[in-house]
Formats: sequence, C-alpha cells, structure tokens
Amino acid sequence: MTFNSLQYALFLPVVLAVYWLLPARRGRGGVVGHARQLWLLAASYVFYAFFDVRWALLLLFTTIVDYNVAKGVEHLDDQADRRRRKLLLLVSICVNLGVLGVFKYYDFFIQQVADGLSKVGLQASVPTLRVLLPYGISFYTFQSIGYTVDVYRRQIAACRDPIDFATFVAYFPQLVAGPISRAKNLLPQIEADRPRPSSRQLLSAAMLFLLGLFKKVVIADPLAPVVAKAFGGTPNAGTSTVAVGVLAFAIQIYADFSGYTDMARATSRVLNIELVHNFDQPYLSRNITEFWRRWHISLSTWLRDYLYIPLGGNRGSTPRVYRNLMITMLLGGLWHGAGWNFVIWGGLHGLYLCIDRARGAPRDLPDGVPPRRDIPAILVTFVLVAFAWIFFRAHTFTEAIDVIKGFANVGGAAPDAGQVTLVALATAAAFGIDLVQRRMVHPLRTLLQHPAVTGAFAGAAVVGIIIFSGGTAVPFIYFQF
Repeated sequence: MTFNSLQYALFLPVVLAVYWLLPARRGRGGVVGHARQLWLLAASYVFYAFFDVRWALLLLFTTIVDYNVAKGVEHLDDQADRRRRKLLLLVSICVNLGVLGVFKYYDFFIQQVADGLSKVGLQASVPTLRVLLPYGISFYTFQSIGYTVDVYRRQIAACRDPIDFATFVAYFPQLVAGPISRAKNLLPQIEADRPRPSSRQLLSAAMLFLLGLFKKVVIADPLAPVVAKAFGGTPNAGTSTVAVGVLAFAIQIYADFSGYTDMARATSRVLNIELVHNFDQPYLSRNITEFWRRWHISLSTWLRDYLYIPLGGNRGSTPRVYRNLMITMLLGGLWHGAGWNFVIWGGLHGLYLCIDRARGAPRDLPDGVPPRRDIPAILVTFVLVAFAWIFFRAHTFTEAIDVIKGFANVGGAAPDAGQVTLVALATAAAFGIDLVQRRMVHPLRTLLQHPAVTGAFAGAAVVGIIIFSGGTAVPFIYFQF
C-alpha cells in the first residue's frame, strides 16, 4: 500500500484537528501531560504502518537503541570513560548502518561477490534477501546517527523523555522523504508546549501546502510517461526523445521532491513546528558547488558535517581535498540506492565539485535574481546536473548507457508535439516559480499581504490540481530512498 498525494491530504485534517483539541502539557505529567505527543506519535506510526507494519517495528527498534545509547554516552565522562563512550557511539552507528545495509545494500553487495567469483571461474550460490526496502529508512537512520553523534560531541543534551524522542525520529511529515532534521532544531520544538498557530501561520501553511501539491500533481506527475518513454520505454528512441525525456526527469524529480518538502513543511507549520528549508531554487545555480548549497540542503549539510569534515574537509593538500570530495559524493550516491548507476551519479558530482575547486569557482555567491551575464553559467550547470540525472533515473548502468547512446540516434523515434509542449510548459512553470521566489525575499509573506493575489493563486492552484488529479497516481520519487 502507499499514500498518494491526495490521500495524504485527507489524512492530515483528522490528525491536526485532534492534536489541537487535546490538552497541552503545561507542567502536567502522565498520559494527560503527554496527550498531544502520544497522539502525534501514534499518528506517525499509523502513517508508517500503513505502508507495512513490519517497517514500524523496525523503526521502533532503532529508536529504542538510539534513545538508550545517547543517555549512556551523555552520562559517561569524556576522559575517564572515553573508550566506553566511543563504544556506545559505535553501537548506535553500527545498528543504524547495519539495518540500512541489510535492507538496502545486502543483495547488491552479495551479487557483486557472486559476479566477481564467476569471473574467475568459481560459481557460487549466494543467498539473497529480496526484501522490500522500507520507505524513508535512509532518512531516519541518518537523522538518528546525527543525534547520537551530536550528543557524543556534547553539542546537545540527550533527550530524557522517550515519547519526545520517539516522536522526533518518527515525526510523520518528514519521516519518509525528509528533510533530515537536526536534533538541535527539531527536538526543542517537539519538547516545547507550543501555542496554537495564528491565523496568519495557518494561511501561510495552506498556501505552502497548495504550492507543494501543485508542483507534485500539475508539474511532476504528468511528466512521468515522457520520462518512461526516454528511459527504456521506447525502442529506437531518437535524439529529441532522449533529450526531452532527460529534461522532463530533471523537472519531474525537482517538482516531486520539493513539492513533498513544501507539503511536509506546511503540515509541520500547522503543528507550530518549523522544518528546515530543503530547497533554495537549485536550478538557478551558477556552478555545482552552489547547486549543492541549494539542493536537498539537509542531506548536503549532513554529508558535510558528519562525513566530509571528519575526513579532513578542506584541510590538507589539494589531492587530499579532492579525495574527501570524491569519497563524500560517492557515498552520497550510494546513500540514494544500491547500484552502480547511483555510484556513478555521485562520482560525477564529486568530479564536478573537484573541477569547481580547481578553477576557483566562487562558493559564496550573492542571493537574489542572477544577472543576465550569469545565464550561460546557469545553463551549463543545469546541463551537467541533467546529464548526471540519467544515471540516477536509470534502473541499471546498462540502461543509462543506452539512454546516452540515444543522443546520437538522430534518425530515431521523435516525441510527439503534445509531449514537447507539456515538457516546455512544465519547465517554464518550475523555473517561473523559482524566479518569483528568488525575487521575493519572503514570497509567502509578500503573497499574504495582497489578498487578491492570494485568492488568485489559491484558485489557480486548486483548479490545476483538480484538472490533473484524475490521472494515474505516481508515488513520490524519494519514498524509495
């Protein structure tokens, strides 16, 4: 089973209405004092169990481990118990990465072993699990690892309330597709006795949710058939079919993922909890370094703080810095999926970042709408990102190579005019939304200051969602990670 975007929209009002009808803490303990948290935790587990009950049990197991590990790490002295603190931290990391490894990578690596043995003449029958990958497992394991590492570093205090901590890990708006929240940002909000949101907060949440739903239903989902046609769906696909399909996927994955993030942030805002901003108009970036400052920000900063910097970061010789960049991006690619295509996708971005560094590309570029002189740099960056998306979207490395070969098939099958028009409109809509948001420092705040514009935006979004919602439901792309 799966939640599509409209089912999710129906699930929310019940959860949110009951939450605010329940009594707040206000110093009370017991069930009454935890009423809202218990309801939020129950809703989160029901949401996750809707996909598969066993996944909820797995989530509970890792939560129990990390809750107790963090308390133990905090209790021990840095000097006298240094070895025990490291051992406890290692327990948390091994449990989380072990769970992730078994469910996401075991079959891939065991198959590589079998293929390697067969190449030297040894035929081996290797056991595979063939289990369904739990949705969001990469997100909540990284979030939990970040929490225990931060407690180990004495950057935050360990959470003492198991209900609060379990809610932090399982918080349903961000559970299956992020953003990956830091404990220092999310836990204090969960622990606090929050007031009900103001009418202005509710209106801004509604507008943000509509924007996310519009991106998903109107921009992303209609592009799915065009993408499928380019990626293995049509024999003898020609240059134009592949080019349109690759462009369509670049727009689809952005509208799909950022749309989910918008809806997650809007849902959380109704609970008076602010989630981190995960996208900042990445396709308007002038180089790949800027792209990763604006794309999937919660993952890129996680990789920076918990992998790149511990590896040495920018310290040391230039070759060492390049090594750190490549290792970080290769593992970032592998985080997305167990396949050589994901490794190559990460490797390409690692190579791009190394080239950026070698040519001295600015890392701290000014915000605001890029001037016209930056348009060539934006186009080149977009083309590089779109090319790498081929390996991300392809199911196998071979399929990715076939798609790339399709660029040279000038006489192959061409897309119909309707599909070209659809992709052009979707691209214009995605870039148009980003340009408007980039021009306005606080787009939602500005929108709410003009009721007529707010009404026009809401009306147009609702009409578009109704028109495009009758097609085949397309699951959120990042649910698979």
